Amino acid sequence: MQHELKSKPFLGLLIATAIVILWITSLVVLLPIDSAYLMPFWIVPAVLVRTFFQTGLFIVAHDAIHGVVFPGNLRLNHWVGRIVTTLYALLPYQKLSQNHWQHHQSPGKIGDPDFHDGVHRNLFAWYLKFMQGYLDSRQKTILFFGIGAIYLILQFGFHVSVSNLFLFWILPIVLSSMQLFLFGTYLPHRLENPENRHHATSSNYPLALSFLTCYHFGYHWEHHEYPFLPWYGLPAAYQNRAARVSNTQEPQSYTIEIQQEFKRRLQRDAIAVSSRNR
Repeated sequence: MQHELKSKPFLGLLIATAIVILWITSLVVLLPIDSAYLMPFWIVPAVLVRTFFQTGLFIVAHDAIHGVVFPGNLRLNHWVGRIVTTLYALLPYQKLSQNHWQHHQSPGKIGDPDFHDGVHRNLFAWYLKFMQGYLDSRQKTILFFGIGAIYLILQFGFHVSVSNLFLFWILPIVLSSMQLFLFGTYLPHRLENPENRHHATSSNYPLALSFLTCYHFGYHWEHHEYPFLPWYGLPAAYQNRAARVSNTQEPQSYTIEIQQEFKRRLQRDAIAVSSRNR
């Protein structure tokens, strides 16, 4: 594990490309289908698959914010991030980056833009507060006119039905935001534990279920402890931690050299993003 990130510099970019291709392919295949003749047991899996790929776009953007889609070239790394946030829901990459760095600096407490307001801690109120942190009035305007323009082009230019646009494009965006919030924010950060410096807990899902729920982001303590790891590196970190607790095997080591190298890159990039937003 010590040299895995250095020895596979293109892996993150290849995985990100694969997710984007799957997202585009599923959209191109499903939009023209006559959903009126599809049975519900076909529509539901199709929507869930689209939601999973939709979430994948955001996971790629998240890794780009951490500089691990293509660590060897941060300019290309962030270019990928901007593309996938636009595909996801016309979201501003710099705003997402700024909010996410604040989240890592003050996870699960005051100053964390993803945390609840201290009063409304239930699932639905927290979700609304979470979404408001990313959808200010400017972004709502961009979404309204941007999605409206795309809707008109697809309906009148390519004759895509309204039902298909809703089922295979709009609905997966909404469901994906709920999935990301539930498994990436609410469940990991809902328990307040001052002894846990990350204010985060990890799920104990099996590997396959962890992947299906939210690309392993249920292993959330590991993400905060090792922010230089891409999403597909979190299971190894989780297993390493479990082995260290149970003492059943020799845990893998994450060298101080690699940690410091990535932390320097991330801090330098965070400063650059912050200065551009001023």
